[in-house]
Parts: sequence; C-alpha cells; structure tokens
Amino acid sequence: MKKTILILSLALIATLVLVGCSSDGLALELSVDDAFEKYEDGVFLLDVRTYGEWDEAHVPNAVHIPLDELSNRLDEIPNDEDIVVMCRSGNRSLTATELLRENGYEFAQSMSGGIGQWAAKDLPLTFGE
Repeated sequence: MKKTILILSLALIATLVLVGCSSDGLALELSVDDAFEKYEDGVFLLDVRTYGEWDEAHVPNAVHIPLDELSNRLDEIPNDEDIVVMCRSGNRSLTATELLRENGYEFAQSMSGGIGQWAAKDLPLTFGE
C-alpha cells in the first residue's frame, strides 16, 4: 500500500512538472515580482488584453497585441529572447504563452496575476491612450 502511494505521488509530481515547464525547464508562469525584474532588464513585454483594456492603463514600453490577433502577428515578436506575456488576470496570458511556445517561442512566460497585481504593487503604468 505504501509503495503504491509513493509511486502515485511521484507520478503526480512528474506530471505537474511536465505541465508547468517547457522541455528546457523554463516555467510557463512567473510572478509579478519576477516579471518586474525582467522588465527592468528590458524584457520584451507582451500585453494581450483588448484595445479597451490597453487604453485604460498599460505598462510603459509594453507591446500590445490582443490575444485574438496573436496567431496572425507572430512575426512582430522576437523568438530569440525572453518574453513576458501579461493580461488582466493571468488567464489570457497563459493561453498566449502556450500558443507562443507551440510556435517555437521557447522563452515565453506568462505573468501570473496580470496587470491587476502589477497595479496593486504600484509598479509603472501609463493611463489613457
């Protein structure tokens, strides 16, 4: 019984690791704090929110490509550098990150918590268009 539980536990851990990481071990998601560190270092920050959300507030120097346009605009995104993808809460950015990784953007990561957590930490934002 103990051996079975151990095997099942190890299988679950392995599955979680595989689901949460790419083949090179880069996590699919990163925290707002980690995203901000990368932002300060000049990371390619991709905002996949709608035009209305972008117009309300966005991070300075972020690139805006709404999620529903992303698959047709991949040529606007560098595939040889780190990419942090953000949205309102972290759901669309995770979808966008998975799409990017499926298309060879192995250094793409989704920022969990989205712009809501970014704003809550009083990190840089531009308001209005």
